[in-house]
Order: sequence, then C-alpha cells, then structure tokens
Amino acid sequence: MRLRPYISAKDFDQIKNWITDERTHAMWCADRFEFPLNKDNFDKYLEKIAGEREDYALVATTDDDITVGFLCYSVNYETNEGMLKFVVVDPEVRGKGIAGKMLDLIVRYGFDITNVDAVHLNVFTENPRARKCYEKVGFVERNTTPDAYPYKDEKWGRCNMIIRKEGLG
Repeated sequence: MRLRPYISAKDFDQIKNWITDERTHAMWCADRFEFPLNKDNFDKYLEKIAGEREDYALVATTDDDITVGFLCYSVNYETNEGMLKFVVVDPEVRGKGIAGKMLDLIVRYGFDITNVDAVHLNVFTENPRARKCYEKVGFVERNTTPDAYPYKDEKWGRCNMIIRKEGLG
C-alpha cells in the first residue's frame, strides 16, 4: 500500500461511490460535503481547507495504483499534533485490514516526516466499527463530547482519539 496526493480527475469517480446513504455520509464528514458526493463541492471544500488549515487530501492505493482509501491530514504547529479527517475506505475492501494499513502509514508519516508528537482524529460515538479500527492501530480516547452533532432526530457524541509518538515500538 502507498499514500499519494488525491488527484480529483483520477480519484473522485471511485470515492464518490463509497458512501451510498445519508447517515453513513454524515458519520464520515459531518455533512461538510453535499450528499450525494458532488465533485465540484468536494474539490472546492478540499481546496478551502488546504488554504485555511493546510489540510491535504491523500489516497491510499494498492501497489498497482488502485485507490482503496481517502483521508485528509494537517499539522497544528502550536500543539505539534497531526490531525486526520474524512477517513474512508472502499466498501469492497472493508474488513480486510486496508483501513489499518492506511492509518498506520499516515501515523508513521506524521511521526517520521512531519515530526509531530501525536496524531488525533474525531469519530462519532455512534460509529463503533470505526472506533474499533482506530483502537487496533493504537489510538486511545482523549475525550468525548456528548451530543456534539445533531443528525435528524439524533444527537451524536464526538470522541477525540489520539496516538502518541512516545510509547510506540
């Protein structure tokens, strides 16, 4: 597996088909993108966060360059922490360790290339499958904000999870 920059013309048509229902879409992006995923809206939002927070979009690919995952990464220089956002993998490969490999690569990138002390992410408490995946990689709960996100008639908690450089083998 490899990580490379997201290339809209090459990757969007695959990614747009990975999330097919509104609830899963909201769990993935907290409705930061239109549903169903729209190329213009998606690319404009990615461009906006790249300019505002220096977030950059990456894809995970197989060794023969088939896109199997997507995420965004940024560095907070004040806290010296990396942050992951919009983590998703192709549903055709879920349950096969792809997400764990992708997360391991980006965490190592954070520690080895951007030299951060920790990498963190947010996951909704209503998404236990994703949380379990993050825990397998080594993320632990830092804090949880109950009722942080309203979705239709529900209120979802937001769990911030972190993995620290110290303590890794």
